[in-house]
Amino acid sequence: MGWLKQLMGLEAPNANTESNRTASEALPTTGPLGLAPGKGVIFDASLRLLLDDKTSVVIPGSQEIWSNGTVDLGQSTWLSRYYMNDEDYWLQVHTTGDIAGQVESVILFNYLSYVTLSSEAELRRLAGPQSLIGLPTYTHNGVEYSRVWGSEEGQTELVAMSEQVINPESAYTVEHRSMLYARETGLTDRREFLLFSVEEDAEGTVSLSTSLGISLYTTDLNTL
Repeated sequence: MGWLKQLMGLEAPNANTESNRTASEALPTTGPLGLAPGKGVIFDASLRLLLDDKTSVVIPGSQEIWSNGTVDLGQSTWLSRYYMNDEDYWLQVHTTGDIAGQVESVILFNYLSYVTLSSEAELRRLAGPQSLIGLPTYTHNGVEYSRVWGSEEGQTELVAMSEQVINPESAYTVEHRSMLYARETGLTDRREFLLFSVEEDAEGTVSLSTSLGISLYTTDLNTL
C-alpha cells in the first residue's frame, strides 16, 4: 500500500483488512439472492411510488450486473457488492454464514460523485482530518445524517476494508477506508444511507466515492 495506508491505516473496530482470499482465487459464481456478473436485476415497480418524497435515491429499471466485489468482514460475515453496467447504480448484500448465506440487509446505492485524489493534501482536505467526514453528523444537500460507525464524540477513523472484485475481464483488489451515515425515512425498516469511501486500487490510484443508498427488502428485486 502507498500513502493512503500510511496516512489512514489505523484499523477501526470490526474491520478485517486481511482477507483469506486473493483476487485471483475463485469466488462463488452465484452469490446471495442468485446475484452474479452477467445476471439481470429487476426492481419492484412499486418502489418508486412508495419511496417518492422519502428519499433521493433513484430506483432504476432493469439492470445487468457487470462486476462483483466481496468483502470478508470476519466471523463468517460478508458484504457482496454488485456493480451494474449502468455505472450509476450498485447493490450491497450483507450476509452471515456463507457468502450466499443468511441475508441480513440489502441496500441499493446511487453513485453521487467519484473524484480522483492526486495528493495527501487533497485527501486530508476532502476525507481526512480537515474534512467533516467522520464527525457524528453530516449534512448533505440540507439533509442531516447520523454516523453509523464509531462512537467517539468527535471525528472518528474511517473503517478499513479489502474488497476482492471480479468481472468477465479481470480480477483485482480495492482497499477502502469508509464511513457510513444514515437517517430514518419514516418507512418501516427503510433507512437512507450516505457512504463515503476512499479507495486505492492495485496501481496506487486513490479516489473518493460518495454514494446514497436505501434499504430494500429481498422481495423488492428479482434476479434473471
